[in-house]
Amino acid sequence: MSHSTLDSGKTAAGSTNAANPEPGGPATAAPAPRKRRRSFLPYGLIAPAALLELLIHIGPMLLGVWIAFISLTQLNLTNWLNAPFVGLQNFINGLNPESTIGQAFFSTVGRTLGYTILVVGFSWVLGMAGAVFLSSNFKGRAILRTFFLVPYALPAYVGTIAWAFMFNQRDGAVNQILVDTLHLFGDERPFWLLGENSFGAMVIVNVWQLWPFAFLMLMAALQNVPNDVYEAAAIDGATLWQQFRTITLPMVRPANGVLLMVMSLWTFNQFNIPFVLFGATSPKEATLISPLIYQNSFGSWNFGLGGAMSVLLLIALFIASVFYIRMVLPKGADND
Repeated sequence: MSHSTLDSGKTAAGSTNAANPEPGGPATAAPAPRKRRRSFLPYGLIAPAALLELLIHIGPMLLGVWIAFISLTQLNLTNWLNAPFVGLQNFINGLNPESTIGQAFFSTVGRTLGYTILVVGFSWVLGMAGAVFLSSNFKGRAILRTFFLVPYALPAYVGTIAWAFMFNQRDGAVNQILVDTLHLFGDERPFWLLGENSFGAMVIVNVWQLWPFAFLMLMAALQNVPNDVYEAAAIDGATLWQQFRTITLPMVRPANGVLLMVMSLWTFNQFNIPFVLFGATSPKEATLISPLIYQNSFGSWNFGLGGAMSVLLLIALFIASVFYIRMVLPKGADND
């Protein structure tokens, strides 16, 4: 055997021993890890958005919580930094069932809850019906999709003002159709923006604006349902209602859970529609919790009481959202 072969064998053996040292032998030093350079570019990119979030959302929210614990009225509004601290007095006044303010608060919360159930329920039914109807292929489907999204695409104030004109008691389109054409109320032209009918008018406007969002979300969820499942169910003799109950609803359940929570939060906090329809002072039959807070804050100039009601509303919605996510929302839907 040549010397070169022996040398190469020793070299290979030496490299093998160095890579895999025997027990008790000297261990070779591992290469030093490369020091990772920390980049501040991602933090710099999100800094403007974080600053705006702090100024627009977090800052005013903390200010509202602080106002709830002070006596801020028109008497000390110009010197609001030195307003007296009253502790929980504003909360006690708002939750006192024997006072006028407390009675109005509790009745408004109940009315807002019923309003939310009606609006979300009708919006979901219309959205699901439209999504199921347009999930099949037929001529003119694209035009109907665009037409269904018109209420959602319009600015909220524009659509609400248009409905306010249509609900006009004297010459609105609603009374012209119901009274002049269909003769449903005889010669009497009902008021829609006053009295008992104001609540129903507000529900109609909100459903008209909200149901296209439900339709859009459910339509997107139905795209993930394979057609083979429906074909197999049809071959087995399942009716359309059975296919909807056993296939469609379970398949869209995660999206459904998130959709119902988002729509409920939006509707419970609704302020734009009653404010545009009725003005700064809503009728008693149509007063929701957000307009009530506005009336107490900017109508009665009792910002401490309005801040306390806002904090109570925030706590109630937070608890309801946590309970819904943990107990009602399907597992994995909040992680999608």
